[in-house]
Amino acid sequence: MKKTSPERLLKLQVKRAAKRFKLLQVLKSISKEKYDEKISASIVYGFLSAVAVNFFFQPGNVYSSGATGLAQVLTALSSRFLGFTIPVSVTFYAINIPLMLLAWYQIGHKFTIFTFITVSMSSLFIQIVPVVTLTNDPIINALFGGVVMGLGIGFALRNNISSGGTDIVSLTVRKRTGRNVGSISLIVNGTIMLIAGVTFGWKYALYSMITIFVSSRVTDAIFTKQKKMQAMIVTSHPEKVIAKIHKRLQRGATIINDAEGTYNHQHKAVLITVITRAEYNEFKYIMKKSDPDAFVSISDNVHILGRFVELDK
Repeated sequence: MKKTSPERLLKLQVKRAAKRFKLLQVLKSISKEKYDEKISASIVYGFLSAVAVNFFFQPGNVYSSGATGLAQVLTALSSRFLGFTIPVSVTFYAINIPLMLLAWYQIGHKFTIFTFITVSMSSLFIQIVPVVTLTNDPIINALFGGVVMGLGIGFALRNNISSGGTDIVSLTVRKRTGRNVGSISLIVNGTIMLIAGVTFGWKYALYSMITIFVSSRVTDAIFTKQKKMQAMIVTSHPEKVIAKIHKRLQRGATIINDAEGTYNHQHKAVLITVITRAEYNEFKYIMKKSDPDAFVSISDNVHILGRFVELDK
């Protein structure tokens, strides 16, 4: 009987693992346009995160938010207790491996694949971008580092990819509770800063809290998908509008029949639906095509009690 080589056994095991986790099917289901769009977003985030870390956080002894901040803490601890320094890029990558497994099962397969690409890009850029000291003022480093990091995280989430780390935890909790990403991150990152304060000194923890606050606010400003809008539509063609909302947005709607206008006493229907701010432009296009004469009232930043589906696009 012909013996199987170790290389062949390894390939067989990899194929079995990929099949078990449905990896090949997911990869094949992603269009080339999606790859181009999301890999571009991953590159942008990776570069911005590297600029924040190597231009502001490390020179200013300021700890970042999330997994990046935890990676900085582990790097500093390795230098102090192990006698050698583990690069931030390596600790950052190691932290994200179990979190990506969580994302695979709790958030979405495509989401996790692009998160893996984003984390890889971020680690690569943190490694190759040189550390540059622009200023020694820790407050300036904390403020500008938080802005740059928040821009990167918000841009990544806006393109439905995660920057890894606590973003995965935040999105998992938001999917179950509906709470804002920035607010959840603030709580999680506060715990990380507490560890940093006890270990390295409270002044660095306070500067880092400035970074966390600024980063979370910028993230909320950029990442509009989590902001809900309620649309009330008064229309003479409810069937057309509902069909478009179902098909283009995959959103439901509540219909109130036998409404009547007070001027010409025409019978109309009232539709109520909830969309995200990221879907607003598509919603306007839908209304223009289905019923341009409809009266539409929008309530911004509404709160939802009950199930509101987050689509894995």
